Amino acid sequence: MEVSSTVWIVTIAAIVGLLLFDYVFHVRKAHEPELKEAAIWSAIYVGLALLFGLFVLIEWGGRYAGEYYAGYITEKALSVDNLFVFLIIMASFKVPRADQQKVLLFGITFALIARTALIFVGAAAINAWAWVFYLFGLILLLTAGSLIKGELSESSHDEADNFVVRLAKRFIHTTDHYDGDKLFTVHNGKRAMTPMLLVMVAIGGTDVLFALDSIPAIFGLTQETYLVFTAVAFSLMGLRQLYFLIDGLLDRLIYLSWGLAIILAFIGIKLIIHALHENSLAFINNGEHVEVVEVTIGMSLTVILGVLVLTVLASLYSPKGRALRVLNGLQTVAEKYVTLPQDASAGERRKLADKAAKYQRQMPKISDKHREELLESEKHFRELLDRARGKHREFERTGVAPEPDAVPEPEAEALSGARSDIRDAAGTTTPDAPRDGGSSAV
Repeated sequence: MEVSSTVWIVTIAAIVGLLLFDYVFHVRKAHEPELKEAAIWSAIYVGLALLFGLFVLIEWGGRYAGEYYAGYITEKALSVDNLFVFLIIMASFKVPRADQQKVLLFGITFALIARTALIFVGAAAINAWAWVFYLFGLILLLTAGSLIKGELSESSHDEADNFVVRLAKRFIHTTDHYDGDKLFTVHNGKRAMTPMLLVMVAIGGTDVLFALDSIPAIFGLTQETYLVFTAVAFSLMGLRQLYFLIDGLLDRLIYLSWGLAIILAFIGIKLIIHALHENSLAFINNGEHVEVVEVTIGMSLTVILGVLVLTVLASLYSPKGRALRVLNGLQTVAEKYVTLPQDASAGERRKLADKAAKYQRQMPKISDKHREELLESEKHFRELLDRARGKHREFERTGVAPEPDAVPEPEAEALSGARSDIRDAAGTTTPDAPRDGGSSAV
């Protein structure tokens, strides 16, 4: 595959132009994107990535177009998984919702720089030493194993307290409060680093770790440097908008790590098979290549797409997935109700109450096992539902809108993917639970 200098320059200029467009027109003024805005721009970036694949098809043929699409889909899936970690980091630092766009865009820019550097290092290593494919394959198999281990264990890791952040806090004067979206402020008469810069450092540090998994994965699907670079770049473009578009869906993809583990293990095995085919290590078959059947790009695309589709379907429609949808939906509705402004219309209040009633009717279908896994705090969940229910009853009785509660802190969430000590979810056997499923369910 021959790629001219002109094509490289135009491609890099286009990607840099898209990043600059985001910085100038989207994040210069802090705001939370509306769902429509996030949906439109996500569709535009995905459309650009798909159109670029057609350009590859026309210019270099179906084989390379297949390699590009397989790489793009894999990198996009890995990028979505990265959003979970970004969400944890921003919740840990309590980043204001309106400022999260800027943090995400910095993370995307840093990821693109870090991964581009590793792409050229990886390409040079592959050209110099064929045995690097063994190393890449081993890395992916170990990564797949660590993903599965993380799902099976209950241990947690504070992503917002990595080595880079601890180093920054130790040697640079920091403050605990935000000053808008400024990176530095004056604290006690001294120039200090704000949490806004710290969270960017935390995300930048984790981006380096992500790159160590991402680059071997893409090289397992294509060894063409241009395709590796463009697949990675397009997978990162639009990630900011995608974050706000699927924010409510992120915590429902409960089996995404399992799906990614299967995909990474598959690519790892594919890399090792390719390494055997290109073998030059003396202690393996006397340095001669091993006759093995290599995995075709068509098979790779089928496996990757198949696993992702099954992962999403299992996450959304399995008993655990349905239980999470009900619990998450009920908590979200209750939180919206208790924080409604006093001037909210009666129609809006009844709409939320009816929606809560619909979720409430599904609560008895949730097993004790899934309640234990998905509810972190019975007390918080009960109190939240009781407050929402009480406010709605007061409104229906008096016609006077109650004062709104403060917006809940991210760490106060009742739901979790981890274990819980509860055996009964609020609203199923409590005295206040509705018996007729009417709007008093809130």
